[in-house]
Amino acid sequence: MGTGFTALARLGLKVKFLGKVGGDSWGELSLQLLRDEGVDVSSVVREPDATTQFAFILVDSSTGQRTIMWHRHRDLYFKTGDFSREAITAGRVLHLDGHEATYSIQAARWAREEGIPILLDAERLKEGTMDLLPLSDVIIADENFISLICPGNSPREFLKYLNRRFSPRFCAVTLGERGSLGLFGEEFIHVPAYTVDVVDTTGAGDLYHAAFVFGMLQNWDIPDIMRFSSAVAAMKCRHLGGRQGAPTLMQVKEFMGDDFPR
Repeated sequence: MGTGFTALARLGLKVKFLGKVGGDSWGELSLQLLRDEGVDVSSVVREPDATTQFAFILVDSSTGQRTIMWHRHRDLYFKTGDFSREAITAGRVLHLDGHEATYSIQAARWAREEGIPILLDAERLKEGTMDLLPLSDVIIADENFISLICPGNSPREFLKYLNRRFSPRFCAVTLGERGSLGLFGEEFIHVPAYTVDVVDTTGAGDLYHAAFVFGMLQNWDIPDIMRFSSAVAAMKCRHLGGRQGAPTLMQVKEFMGDDFPR
């Protein structure tokens, strides 16, 4: 999530991160890196006896694909009272990653009561995920999520299922080098991926979601938001690491040219 919030800050938005870190030097480094990008971390919870979550990422230099090995201390899982209703409803969009589904449900309910749209990054099926999906206004899944919810179904069948069962305003699935496919009402929208020299795909999904939030706040049409999101994700893939390639808005305009939303 920190990668996505970094991307939003570089695009020029005010961003607040709600999460937990340990009481170690890695936790302070994590917060400082976000502060340096202009992200508000004032509501982050520090667990003094926990080690901060970390990951090792192995990148295949021939394809840019990656394998992630990570560890999360048990004390970093959310507890009741970690985040106030005021903090959760302080923004114009609530972006959830689905990792803490049980507590995300409460956050989503508060946001709904305040009329704040909710975007869910659907990657994993956890306890509470099926209850979180109907609370989400925008559901953007990766291709692996299809096999968790609708084994054997095509992306189109999967999106029809999401639309029929959970009634989001919009749902989409990201398909890597094949672009992304969305369903808005009864209309399927396919946006091809931009062709770039891929160095590392780490964080591409996070940047797609971040860019989608940005587009929502600009009130762009759905196809324009999808193209913008694809461009931002593609630009990231030209760089090693999740955050290094996160572009500024001016860089996206230059990259997209006439495709940039008007």
